[in-house]
Amino acid sequence: MVTLSLNSKKLKCSEEYKIKSSAYLDRFTLNIDKIDKKIKLSKGKIVILAAGTSDIPVAEEAYCTCIALGNRVEKYYDVGIAGIHRLFAIYDNIKDANVMIAIAGMEGALPSVVAGLFKAPVIAVPTSIGYGANFKGFSALLTMLNSCSLGIAVVNIDNGVGAAYIASLINRKME
Repeated sequence: MVTLSLNSKKLKCSEEYKIKSSAYLDRFTLNIDKIDKKIKLSKGKIVILAAGTSDIPVAEEAYCTCIALGNRVEKYYDVGIAGIHRLFAIYDNIKDANVMIAIAGMEGALPSVVAGLFKAPVIAVPTSIGYGANFKGFSALLTMLNSCSLGIAVVNIDNGVGAAYIASLINRKME
C-alpha cells in the first residue's frame, strides 16, 4: 500500500509504487486543505494511460493523487504508439471518461493520438524517460506542446501530481 500523508491526513492507494517527494507535492499539500474535509467519490471517471512501462512511476503518482482527491480512476499501462493495438483493445473501456491523462516519454506522441480518438480533454505529461535525443523529457514536452490535436493541455516533465489535480478539477466540473 502506498500512503500519502497530506497535512497529517493518511490517504492510501492500492499500488506498491512510492510517491516521490517533490516540490509539487509540497504545493499540493497546501491546496488539499482548501478542499472539503469530506471528499465524495466522483461520478465521472478519469482514465490514466501510460505509453510504456518506464512511465509507470509518473502514472502512479497521478493515480494516487486522483484517488486522494476522491476520483474514480482507471489506469492502463503500456498502451503507447509502438503497440497501438493495445490502445484500440481498451477503446470501449475508456471512451466514456470525463478526462484522460496521457503519459509518455521518448517522442511523446500518445497524447495526440488519444486526443484524436476520444472526445474527452487530455492532460499530457511528458516523462524524463528515454534515450538518444530525448534530452530528459524535453523532446517529448516539445512534441506535446506542438500537437495538432485539439483538447490537449500539457504539464511539465514528470508532473503527475499537477496533471492529476487539473484532471480532478475538470472531472468535478463535469458532474
